[in-house]
Amino acid sequence: MDRIIEKKGIDKKYFWIGGISLAFLLAFVKIIFGDSSSKLNVDTAKITIREVVFDKYQDYISVNGRVEPIKTIFLDAIEGGRVEEIIIEEGTMVKKGDVILKLSNTNLLLEISNNEATVARAINDLKAAKINLDNQRINNETRILDLNYQLLKLKRTYEYNKVLTRDNLISKEEFDYSREQYELTLKQLELQKQKHIDDSVYMYTRIRADEESIRRMQKNLELVRGKSENLQIKAPVDGELALLNPEIGEVINYGSRIGTINILDSYKMRVEIDEHYIARIGRGLKGEFEFAGNIYTLAIKKIYPEVRNGTFGVDMEFTSLVPEQLRIGQTARIRLELGASEDALLLPKGGFYQSTGGQWVYVVIEDGSLAVKRSIKIGRQNPRYYEILDGLQQGEKVIVSNYDNFGNMDKLILKEKK
Repeated sequence: MDRIIEKKGIDKKYFWIGGISLAFLLAFVKIIFGDSSSKLNVDTAKITIREVVFDKYQDYISVNGRVEPIKTIFLDAIEGGRVEEIIIEEGTMVKKGDVILKLSNTNLLLEISNNEATVARAINDLKAAKINLDNQRINNETRILDLNYQLLKLKRTYEYNKVLTRDNLISKEEFDYSREQYELTLKQLELQKQKHIDDSVYMYTRIRADEESIRRMQKNLELVRGKSENLQIKAPVDGELALLNPEIGEVINYGSRIGTINILDSYKMRVEIDEHYIARIGRGLKGEFEFAGNIYTLAIKKIYPEVRNGTFGVDMEFTSLVPEQLRIGQTARIRLELGASEDALLLPKGGFYQSTGGQWVYVVIEDGSLAVKRSIKIGRQNPRYYEILDGLQQGEKVIVSNYDNFGNMDKLILKEKK
């Protein structure tokens, strides 16, 4: 009788099932634990790597300063006219009161002549008024004398008739007539005296008014004559005639800018600063620059807060001796301090900031084979360093060169090409 012999070993189908399961398991592990980040191969010769350091942060910025005179005086035309003669040319040193140029103005000369004639006429009218006053005073006083004399005679007649009337030696009509003549003359005398007073007051008031009017006219005449002096443009201060605009024959209007005079007792530096720092700039901030092998110090004295083309201006004056060789228009690189130095974590500056805005960097791992993208937080900055507030530690190395060729890769594989 035949017997079935059982096969020893594992059935092949189980090998297939196990293999497929293992493959799925490996795929699952790769998906869960595998590195799916984007990578890019980078030649280390084309990048710059710098180390994060802990050191003194010097809070300053580097700005350009332009040498200007300590003060500039503007020359404006006080009176209009035609340029007849230029006596002093640009670039010449002038003294206060020196005549720079001369103008002519026929209308002004005519105005002066008319004012002189008006004043002369008013003076003649005043003299005539004084003569009339004297004549009127004499006439009034003469009339008063005559009335006094008449009154004296009429009073004597009246008093005599009063006696005669008591003795019935004259008629009543004759007595009344003498009394009436006396009383009439008395009233005329009183009226004449009052008229003399009123005429005197009126004429005195008129003369005082005329004299005051003449004084005003004479002052106006002096002002008009002074305008003729303004036809000579003079230097108001000692200095250098830096600019002179007019030409011979040119007509200049009142208030026109003629030129400038630079006071060269000292110099200042005009500095343009990025508007980013406007809130941190104040009077008294110090700066320094190197010139001819020496260091010179300055301080901010004036701030121009208006922002133009992304910058605003300040004036810095010297707190040290002024360089003798300094000339107007020269420029210098000024180190402007914004605050005191203090310890901080620092990252050297580089082109990466333009690519990332300082939001993240590529940090190199210890063996130098890989650089990993990492978010950071940057605080202040000076021309050499960024202040690191978060995201980096002392001793770590960072790619600080430009990132534009890296796209948005998560990791950079660093290789040195041979």
